[in-house]
Amino acid sequence: MKSLAEARVALIFEWINRSGGSEQVVAEIRKVFPNADLFALIHDAESLKGTPFEGVPVRTSFIQSLPKAKEKYQSYLPLMPLAVEQFDLRHYNLVISSNHAVGKGVLTRVDQLHVCYIHTPIRYAWDLYLDYLTESGMDRGLRSWVARAVLHYLRVWDSSAANRVDAYVANSSYVARRIYKLYRRPARVIYPPVKVERYRPDLPREEFFVAVSRFVPYKHMSLIVETFSRTGRPLVVIGDGPEFKKVQRTADFNVKLLGYQPDEVVADYLQRARAFVIAADEDFGITPVEAQAAGCPIIAYGRGGTLETVVGWPTTDPTGVFFDNQTPEALQEAVKTFERHEAEFKPAACRRSAERFGQERFQRELRATVEELWNRFQRGERIEW
Repeated sequence: MKSLAEARVALIFEWINRSGGSEQVVAEIRKVFPNADLFALIHDAESLKGTPFEGVPVRTSFIQSLPKAKEKYQSYLPLMPLAVEQFDLRHYNLVISSNHAVGKGVLTRVDQLHVCYIHTPIRYAWDLYLDYLTESGMDRGLRSWVARAVLHYLRVWDSSAANRVDAYVANSSYVARRIYKLYRRPARVIYPPVKVERYRPDLPREEFFVAVSRFVPYKHMSLIVETFSRTGRPLVVIGDGPEFKKVQRTADFNVKLLGYQPDEVVADYLQRARAFVIAADEDFGITPVEAQAAGCPIIAYGRGGTLETVVGWPTTDPTGVFFDNQTPEALQEAVKTFERHEAEFKPAACRRSAERFGQERFQRELRATVEELWNRFQRGERIEW
């Protein structure tokens, strides 16, 4: 029986063109399996300088050669199922896919173990389907019917591809429930790794609030900016994306939109902010954990993975306040609740909450899980949780 140390490992990723949450997960998976070969649909080496992926060889798909693939990769979504199926994995014993779109759809043989770490089932094809059509202006007309047909095809393919995975690992209990809802497959939960140690929780707090996010519709950055523009409270917003200019036009004098900022600048603001604000329904949400690591309390929409990472008021040692509806009124009321009880939110409690999600914990749990699956697979046992 071949040991896990002897296995040839392939690590499948969908696109590597920035340093975000899912990229952090892949970087930590590579620490557990340092000899793994990396496959990705699109790879932008230039944008990855100074990250753990600088200089790392990546085998790419045919999409890499298409016009403007690095910048407009999402335009090639209809080709991604075909592209991921073209990876030649015949010489590998273990395949680990990192999936939030099509990564789990790689083709493997019966004698190859495929473990999928899933950040989310593809949201704009499933639970955000109608929101995606509306927010992208494709809810009516000919373009709408073309988009609906493409997303229908993607759902059919996704349901089929889900059966190619031997075992699922989810990044939160919330995502595990969605995996079972869509694929009728159980998943073990291993929370993503967070670089807790890079933040200081003991610095003096200032008067401003902070929000850090990509500017895409489901993040609801417009809601945060609109709410704080109404109230006049100081807000610093970090991040960029397709909706940046649209949101920027609605910002009042008290709201500073800084665009993209390097990690050290983000850390500095998290360490000084009065509270961190998030309005998205997150699958897990690494940034709120990073904020807690910096001793910063959270004001968050009370749904999704954030419920698993933030200790909501009123409790002993709370680390955040939740609001129930994605409206300015609900968010404004949550801010007022936070301000009335601000003395109850201790930096030390925030830090303890964040320490549940450290990098060493992730590596330990992933290694143990894959080794368990590998040993059962080698003995010919049925793979199930």
